[in-house]
Amino acid sequence: MKRPELLAPAGNLEKLKMAIVYGADAVYLGGENFGLRAGAKNFTLKQLTEGIKFAHDRGKRIYLALNIIPHNEDLVGLPEYVVKLKELDLDAVIISDPGVLRIIKNIIPEMEIHLSTQTNTTNYAAVNFWYEQGVRRIILARELSLEEIKEIIKKSPPDMKIETFIHGAMCISYSGRCLLSNYMVGRDANRGGLCPFLQMEILSYGRDKTRGIFSGI
Repeated sequence: MKRPELLAPAGNLEKLKMAIVYGADAVYLGGENFGLRAGAKNFTLKQLTEGIKFAHDRGKRIYLALNIIPHNEDLVGLPEYVVKLKELDLDAVIISDPGVLRIIKNIIPEMEIHLSTQTNTTNYAAVNFWYEQGVRRIILARELSLEEIKEIIKKSPPDMKIETFIHGAMCISYSGRCLLSNYMVGRDANRGGLCPFLQMEILSYGRDKTRGIFSGI
């Protein structure tokens, strides 16, 4: 059996070093912009350079997350940032948006591209589609069973790498991508089984006792 890669997140340079020292084969991290790890301190270009050197000196790899789901204004500055990444020795970038993929391919065509779990890849047909777009690793949707993952691997190109979470939050909610119905009543909203009561307004109270209203859709 081929040994899988153990990949760990790092929110700052100290955590990157600790992850590698304690056995991670690779680390994924965010820059100051364009990633979904906004809650972490993240990395300046200077810190990225130091972290990459630390990892490569020990035979490890660094992947940069550019996996924001961007609106128009979020694309401002992205091409210029990608140009700066050309100077670094990154092993791969993680993306979730086709537009971001195109920008990276136009500027750094040789860069290895990984597809974020935010893209919700749940089947082998989607894997093969992304392979045709130049993606060489898919981070699968987190709600797949082991049997589904096995089938995806079997029906994917042999040089397509498949990654899956073994630990982490099951948080999925962006526009129509929601697991609340699945979690509460076992009906998968992402496959047409949305429970009607989730379409009703739900009352919520904040810490300051103010009242807010949230919709299930």
